[in-house]
Amino acid sequence: MSSSKPYQNPADDDDSEPEMIAEDDVQEVVDEMDGDGDVPMDSDDEEQGEELVLENDGIAYFDQHKDSVFAIAQHPVYPHLIATGGSEGDADDAPGKGYVIDISAAPSKPVLPPSYNSDPSSGSAWQPTELQPLFAIEGHTDSINALTFTLPRGDFLVSGGMDGRLRVYAVGVPSSGTGAQFKFVGESQETEEVNWVSPCPSPAHPNTIALGASDGSVWVFTIDPASDPSNPIQIIQSYFLHTASCTAGTWSSDGLLLATVSEDSSLHVFDVFGEAAAKNIVTDNGQTVVSLADADQRFFVEGGLYSVAISPSGGLVAVGGAQGAIRVVGLPRLSAQPASRPTTQRAVPVQRGPAGRRAAPSSNSSNAQSDPSAGAGVVLAALNVQSDGIESLSFSPQQPLLAAGSVDGSITIFDAAKSFAVRKHIRGAHEGESVVKVDFVRAATGATAGWLLTSCGLDGVVRRWDLRGATATQEAVASGQTAGLIKEWKGHRGGGEGGGVLGFVQGPDGERVVTAGDDSVVLVFEA
Repeated sequence: MSSSKPYQNPADDDDSEPEMIAEDDVQEVVDEMDGDGDVPMDSDDEEQGEELVLENDGIAYFDQHKDSVFAIAQHPVYPHLIATGGSEGDADDAPGKGYVIDISAAPSKPVLPPSYNSDPSSGSAWQPTELQPLFAIEGHTDSINALTFTLPRGDFLVSGGMDGRLRVYAVGVPSSGTGAQFKFVGESQETEEVNWVSPCPSPAHPNTIALGASDGSVWVFTIDPASDPSNPIQIIQSYFLHTASCTAGTWSSDGLLLATVSEDSSLHVFDVFGEAAAKNIVTDNGQTVVSLADADQRFFVEGGLYSVAISPSGGLVAVGGAQGAIRVVGLPRLSAQPASRPTTQRAVPVQRGPAGRRAAPSSNSSNAQSDPSAGAGVVLAALNVQSDGIESLSFSPQQPLLAAGSVDGSITIFDAAKSFAVRKHIRGAHEGESVVKVDFVRAATGATAGWLLTSCGLDGVVRRWDLRGATATQEAVASGQTAGLIKEWKGHRGGGEGGGVLGFVQGPDGERVVTAGDDSVVLVFEA
């Protein structure tokens, strides 16, 4: 992955005569080195710096990025196709660039006896596969910091940049899954800087994406070059309710609602396609089913909101923000979705506020079941376990669990079936460095279904957790800082500027984890 060169003194390139020490000065130098003035023999090495040797658990790598890799996306049908995006350098005017790689070119790591690696310098030692790009994503004048393939079939690849551009490429994949082709479709620029891009999962609205911008605006586009070749990227909705940067967004599993959060500490859940309006359950602004901001002191998070997740059933939205604050809010049910496990949390009755939040539902369960708006906008939980900002949130697909990753380096698991009580608080999850992302393995089966969680952090390590077993109380007694850790993958530089894992994808089964490194490297790990 990298090569090291012997230290070369710049003076070695000087054509002048070498400088000689005078004979009278020799004894003076020797005297100075005697006694307490002895200089350790390795002092020169310390001044020149030490070579950093990284442990690499990856089966493959891609290292053609010239600076940090900020974004990564995985094709929904052909998960071996990975898109990565970042910057072409650290200069202010460095353009953004991305690549598409095929990780199926990387064979699995062989299972070998311990004696195999007894001589790492041996020419027969196993080496990770160097990946080559299938396609280069170009045309951005600033860093690419958001990427996605559209749903449900991955017909298009979308890149969003700090230059405000949204660029779209058609994706053609033969039935064999190999030899993918990419063709530029068009671009749109409605804002100064794109923060995030998210694909809509609704089958009724294919190839639709949402983006959040630094000016607080939220945009929804449908990509359909067949219907109008002159306007392939069509604006479906635009929203301007946030008053500061829109930091995160996500769709409900049915693709009907879009939840977004902002540095202004507001949450808006948009009725993008008018399904809620047809049922007369939108708020006073006519655009959202839930709108909460600083006017509601139970909801308000000082310092802003930076992460958001919607439960698989669509009945809950969780938001995370500064100082470890998490709020869980009820959502209306717009479609027949799989019911989540029964929960015992109790909504806190509140009055309808100026932001348009609805009152708490009636205690009559039959009324609550027949009324799709029951509980919408009600703050179900206000959590504050971690000590710093909540960077990432993830609901388990099969268990009543909510995972939160914090800047303080910890991961907390909340049990939605027990009023969001803390099930686990893994304080040393990433050794004091910020947790960047947490994500449940979606297609885990058998006893581990819904219990496997993957995380990455600025320590440069990716970890896999089995959340069964000891509860938070039991762990505290046993001082189990890393209880439940079943796998970790190393290979990225960690700690400080230029180190850490900024994101990952893991497919539905979690068998291969592909990372975006702040060290400009993409690594492929195998479970």
